[in-house]
Amino acid sequence: MVPPPNPTPAGIVALLPKLSDADADIRYMSLNDLDNILKSANPGFLTNEYHTCAKTLECLLKTLDDTNGEVQNQAIKWAPSELLPPMIEKLSTLKTVNSVDTSIPATALRVFIMSFPRPGIGTQPTKSTQEAYTAISKVLIPRLVGYVVMPWGSMSRPGPPPGMLEVQDDGSIDTNAVDVLIELTRCFGSMLQDTEKKALQKSTLAIFDHPRTGTIAKKKAVSAISLLALYMSDTLLSAFVSNILESFRNPHLTAAQHRLLITMVGSLARTVPQRFGRYLKTLAPFILDPLSQQAYKSALEDTVESGAADTEAEEVREAALLALEGFLLSCSKDMRPYTNEVIQTAARFVAYDPNVAADGDDEEMGGTQDGEADDEEAEADETDEDFEEEGAVSDDDDISWKVRRCAAKALYAIISTRSNGDLLDNGVLYERIAPVLISRFQEREENVRLEVLSTLTALVRKTAANATMPFTFAGEIEFELTSAVEARSRKRRRLGSDATLFESPVNSTSIAGFTSPDASPPPSSGPRADLARLSSNIIRGVAKLLKQSTLATKQSGIVLLREIVTVQHGGLSEHFGKIAQPLIDAIKSPSAQSSSHSVGTATLASTGKLRIEALQLLIAVCDNHSSKLIAPYSSSLVPTVAAAVKDKYFKVSSEAIVAVESLIKVLTPPRSAGTEQVNRQYVETLYDVVLDRAVATDADVEVRQRAIHALGVLLSRGSEQSKVGGLSETQRTKATGVLLDRLRNETTRLSAVEAIDMYLSSCQDASNKQKQWTRDVALELGAQLRKANRRLRGASLAALRDLVGNPAALSCLDEKTVRATSGMLLPLVSANDLNLLGMALVILAKLVCQSPNSVVDPRLNAALCEVVIAPLGGAVLDALLVLLKVIGEQKVGQPLMQGLLQDVGVNGDPGIVGRAIGTLVFAGGTTVGVKLDDFVTELQSAPDDKRRCLALSVLGEAGYRLGPSSPLEPGLFTKYFNSKSQSLPRAAATALGRAGAGNVKTYLPVILSTTSKAGSSQYLSLHAIKEILQSTGQARSDILPYAQEIWEKLMTASQAEDNRAVGAECIGRLTVIEPKTFLPSLQKYLQDPSPSVRGMAIQATRFSLSDSDEGFDEVLRPMLIPMLISMLKDNNLENRRLALGVLNSATHNKPDMILPSLTDLVPLVMKESVVKPELIREVQMGPFKHKVDDGLEIRKLKSAYETLYTLMEGAYSRISPVDLFGRIIAGLVDDHEIKVLSNLMLSKLVYIDPEETGRHLDPIAERYRSILAFKPKENAVKQEIEKLNEANKGVLKVTLLFRDVLPGNASASHDLQGEKWKGYWDWVAKDFRSQVASVEQEMRSQTA
Repeated sequence: MVPPPNPTPAGIVALLPKLSDADADIRYMSLNDLDNILKSANPGFLTNEYHTCAKTLECLLKTLDDTNGEVQNQAIKWAPSELLPPMIEKLSTLKTVNSVDTSIPATALRVFIMSFPRPGIGTQPTKSTQEAYTAISKVLIPRLVGYVVMPWGSMSRPGPPPGMLEVQDDGSIDTNAVDVLIELTRCFGSMLQDTEKKALQKSTLAIFDHPRTGTIAKKKAVSAISLLALYMSDTLLSAFVSNILESFRNPHLTAAQHRLLITMVGSLARTVPQRFGRYLKTLAPFILDPLSQQAYKSALEDTVESGAADTEAEEVREAALLALEGFLLSCSKDMRPYTNEVIQTAARFVAYDPNVAADGDDEEMGGTQDGEADDEEAEADETDEDFEEEGAVSDDDDISWKVRRCAAKALYAIISTRSNGDLLDNGVLYERIAPVLISRFQEREENVRLEVLSTLTALVRKTAANATMPFTFAGEIEFELTSAVEARSRKRRRLGSDATLFESPVNSTSIAGFTSPDASPPPSSGPRADLARLSSNIIRGVAKLLKQSTLATKQSGIVLLREIVTVQHGGLSEHFGKIAQPLIDAIKSPSAQSSSHSVGTATLASTGKLRIEALQLLIAVCDNHSSKLIAPYSSSLVPTVAAAVKDKYFKVSSEAIVAVESLIKVLTPPRSAGTEQVNRQYVETLYDVVLDRAVATDADVEVRQRAIHALGVLLSRGSEQSKVGGLSETQRTKATGVLLDRLRNETTRLSAVEAIDMYLSSCQDASNKQKQWTRDVALELGAQLRKANRRLRGASLAALRDLVGNPAALSCLDEKTVRATSGMLLPLVSANDLNLLGMALVILAKLVCQSPNSVVDPRLNAALCEVVIAPLGGAVLDALLVLLKVIGEQKVGQPLMQGLLQDVGVNGDPGIVGRAIGTLVFAGGTTVGVKLDDFVTELQSAPDDKRRCLALSVLGEAGYRLGPSSPLEPGLFTKYFNSKSQSLPRAAATALGRAGAGNVKTYLPVILSTTSKAGSSQYLSLHAIKEILQSTGQARSDILPYAQEIWEKLMTASQAEDNRAVGAECIGRLTVIEPKTFLPSLQKYLQDPSPSVRGMAIQATRFSLSDSDEGFDEVLRPMLIPMLISMLKDNNLENRRLALGVLNSATHNKPDMILPSLTDLVPLVMKESVVKPELIREVQMGPFKHKVDDGLEIRKLKSAYETLYTLMEGAYSRISPVDLFGRIIAGLVDDHEIKVLSNLMLSKLVYIDPEETGRHLDPIAERYRSILAFKPKENAVKQEIEKLNEANKGVLKVTLLFRDVLPGNASASHDLQGEKWKGYWDWVAKDFRSQVASVEQEMRSQTA
C-alpha cells in the first residue's frame, strides 16, 4: 500500500482492527501499511493524538505475542520513537502467552535499542539521541536492575518490578535480559552515568556469585562486563579490578568461580588492552598460579589416585591458558616480565596428558637427538601401529586435550608477538619452544595436533620473514617488468656502459628454478641456523604423519615442510626419500586412490586443498633442490602431475601446471645436462598435457593462462637443446603457433606475451619458419602497445626489447617489419609515461642499428624533439642519449640535428638539450651538418644567455665524449665564472665538470686552483668537481693522484654555509672512490665539536651510499652501524634530521648491513617520532599568539615517519609491531603530512600483518572518528579545506580497505575486541554514505 500524502488519525484507526484479523497475511500486511504511514507522517504525529497513540501501542504489543512468526518479526522491526518510554516499559513487562518463543519481548527491546539514534564518540549527542537515552535511563535501566538508579524529577513514582537481571533463588535468570544489557551498553555505553554503570555492574556480578546460575548466563555476563569496561572511567575500572583481586584472594573460592574470574580477566584484556595492561603486574600471578609446576604435579598425582581427572580443575587450567593467550596478544608489552614463566607454563601443559603414562614415549620424535637411519626405518612400522592405537583412544570424560590445545595457542601467541627482533634472534623460540612442539607430533587428539603443527609453521614463517634478505619495496617487482632502463644495478648507475641499457631486467637463467641451486650451508648463527639444527627431527616426524594421519594433519604437515624448504632454500636432500611417496599419493585424485568406493563431496573438497598444498610443496622442492635428488622419482612424479593438470577442479589443475613448470626446469639442461635421452619421454609427456590445456576451450581461464606460460618455459628450455633431448622441430612449430594464436586472443593475451618473451630471450633459430613467426609476433606485440591495459603494454614492450636484444631474433626482422614496428612505438615516444618511454627508446636504438633508413623518419625526429623539451633525467635520459648516439653513428642524424637546433633550441632545458646535441655532434661527426667550432662561435657571439648556456652544455657533453682528444680548453668555460648573468656561471661550471670527466688530467688541476679562491668561483668549482666525480667511469684511476688534494680543498671550501650542501655531496662521492683513506676520516668528523661540521659529514655519508661498489661496501660494513648510531644520538636537532635521511638511504641501498642491527636503530627512530613538548614554543604574531613545533620537521616526510615507513616495508619482521602501531596511531593526530603517511602505512600493514592490525582497530577508530568529525572554521582558507578533504578521503580509503581485508572486524560480529571499530563503521556507513560511495568508485577504477 502506498502511504497517503497527508496521514490522518482516522487512517491509522482503520488499520488497527486488521491487526487482530484471523488471517495472518492480513495482520502482516496491516503492520507493514501502518509502518509506512507513520514513516511518512510528521515526527510528532502520534504524540499529538493520545487515544490513537494508546490504541496503536496496545495493538502493537498484542502482535508481539502473535502465533505467526512473520507477524512477530514485523512487529519487532516497528519502533515509533515518540513512544519510547511507554513502549520500553510495556515491552519489559510483557508476558507472551500464544508464542512458544519467550525471547520475543527481549528481542523487541534489543531491536528498539538498535534503532535508536546513537551517540558518537567525541561528539555532542543530538536531541533525538538525548531523548532515547532519557527513555532508557528512566525506564529500562531501573527495569533491568530492579530499582531507580537516577532520579528524574521530583514527582514520586511507583517503584519498578523485580529486575530482569535479578537471579531467582533457584539460580534461574532470563538470559535474554543479559542480551538486552549487552545491546544497551553497545549502543549507549558512552552516555551512561557512573552510577548507572555501577548498578549494571553490580547486577551482572550477582550472576557470577550465585552458585546455581547456568553456564550460558554466566558466559553472557562475562561479555556484558567486558563491554561495560569499554566505557568505565579509570576510577571505576581500577575499583573493579580491585574487586577482582579480592575475589582471587578469597580462600573459599570454588573452582567454578575461579574459572569465571579468570575468563573475565582474559576478556577484559582483549576488550580494553591499553587501559588494562597496567594491572597485569598484580593480576598475572593469579592467572599463572593454577598453571604452576606444583599444580601440574598435583594434577597428575590426583589423576593416578582417583583414576580420573578433575573436570573443574581442567576447566580452570583451560581458562587460565586462554587468558594468557589474551594477555600476550593484547598486552604483549606488559607481559614481557612474565615471558620466561609463560613459556615454561605453556611448554609444560602442551604435553599435559594425565591419561597417558609419562614414560618418555612422547620424546620419541622430539628433542634434538638424531636417531640412526637404520633403526628409524626398522621401527617405522611399529611406530605407525602405536600411533594408530593411540589415535583410537577415546575418553568422553577426558578434556585434558582442551588444556593442551590452549597451551599450543599460547605458544602461538608468543611466537606471533615476540619474534620481531626479539626472542627469535636470541634463540629462545627454537631452544625452548620448538623441541616441545616437535615432541607433540604424535598427539592423539587431532585438534591439538593441528594446533601444534600450525604453531611450528608460524615459527618457521617468522624465520623466513626475519632472514637477512635484500629489500623488496612495494612496486619494485612490477616496475622491473615494465622498465628495462631502471632494472640495472643501483650501484654506479652513472658509470654504466651503454650496453647495459639493452640487457633484460630479469635474465631467464636467473629465475627461480632455472638453474640448480647452490648447496650452500646454512648460516652459523641466527634463526635459520637454529631451524637447520632441528630440521631433521621435524622432517622425520612429519614424514611419519604423512603415512597414516587424517587429511587435515597431512595438509598441515605438508604446509610445514613447504615453509621449511622455502626458508632453508632446500633442506630435504637427506630426507626426500621418506616423503616422496606420501607426497605423490597426496597429489593423486581421490578416485585414483580409492576407486572401490564412492567419495563424498566434503572429502573431495578437503582432498582438493591437500592436493594443492602437496603440489606447492613439490614446486618448492624442485626449485630449491638439485635435479639429481628428484630424478629417481620422475617416473612417478611426471604421470601424477600430468593427471592433476587434467583434473576437473580448476584450482588443482592450475597449481599442477605450475608444478609442471618446475618439473620442466628439473628435467631439462642446464640442470639435467647429460640426461636428455632419459628425460625426453617425460618432457614430451609434459609438453602434450600443457599444449592440450593451452588450447582447451572448456578449461578455466586461469588454467589456460598458466598453461600458456608453462609452454613458454618449455620452449625456452627445450627449443635449442640437443637433437636427442630437445623438442622436435614439429613440436616447436606447433607450440609457437599456439602462442601466436593465444596472443591474438584477448583473454590469454598477457600470458602469451610473457611466454613469448621467455622464448625470444633464448631462441637461436633463424630458419625461414622462425623468421615469419618472429615478424608476425613483432607486429602483434606492437599492436598491443595501443591497448589501455598498462600491464599488457609494459609486458609487450619488454618482449619487444628481448626480441631486439637477441641477435638471432633481430636478424629475422625484415625492413617492412622494422618500419611497421617502429611506427607502433612512436606513440610511446612521449614524456607522458617515462617508464615506457625509456624502454621504447632502447628498442628504437636497436632497430636503428638494424635498418636506420626505415626507422629514422620525420615522425621520429619530431617525437624526439618533443621529448628533449621535457624534464628528463636518470636512466631515461641515458636511453635517449644512446638512441641519439646510434642515429649519429648510422649517419642519419642531420634532419634530427636541424630539428633540435631550429625547433627546440632554447625552448627546453639547456642542460638536457645541450647533452642531446653534443652526443649527436660527437657520434655524427661531419654528417650532422654542424661542427664543434660552430658552438664555440655561438658561445662567444650569442646575444642572450639562454643560447650561451645551450652552447656551453653542448661543448661540455662533446668534450666528455671526445675525452683526451677534445680540442676544448678549461679556460673556455672558466672565463664565464665571473659573468653577471644568473644562469651562465652555473651552466659554465656544469659544462666544465662534464668536459673534465672525459679529460681529468687536463681539467682537474685547473678546477682545483679555482677552488682556492673565495666567493662564487669557489662555489662554481665545487659544482664542477661534483660533475666530474659523478660522471667519471673508467677514468677513476686518473682521479686517485689528486684525491688527497681534492679532499683538503673540499673540507676547506665546505666550511662556508653556501658551499656546505654541494661540498658534502662531493665529499661523499670522493669517499666512494677511495674509501680506505677517507671513510675513517668521515667517521672522525662525526665527533667534531662543531654541529655544522658534523652535519656536513652526515650529508656526505648519505651521498656515499647510493652509488657505491663492492670495494666500498667492504670498508663500510664494520663502520656503518656505529656511524648511524652516532648520528642519531647527535645533540643537534637538524643533524638528527639529516641522520634519519642517511638511515633511510642505507635501508634502501645497504639492507644487508642494516637488517642485523635494527634492534639498536629502530628505538632511536621511534624516539624522534614522538612529539616533544619542550620543542613547542609560543610566537607572538601581532595581536595573536601562535604555537611553533620545532620538532615537526624531524617527524615529517624525509625524516622519522618516512624512515619508519621504509623499515616497515622492508624489515617489518625485525620491528616490534606494538611499538610501530603505537607510533602510527599517534601519527594519525599529528601534522597533515604525517597523518597522510600514517594512513599509507596502515594500508600496507593490513596486508603485511592483518592479525596485528585487527588488534589495533579500536584506537585507530578513535583517531579516525576525530579526523572525520572535525569541522573547519568558517573563515578557513582554501588550502585548509583541501587538506581536510584529503585527510578525510584518506581515512575513508583505509576504512574501506580494512572492511574488505578484515571482514570479521567490520561486520556485526559480537566479538568484543574491535567494538569501537564496529561503532565507527556504522557511523561512517550512515553519516558519510555519499563520500564512501565516491571513494569506493575511485578505488574500483584504480584497481581496474
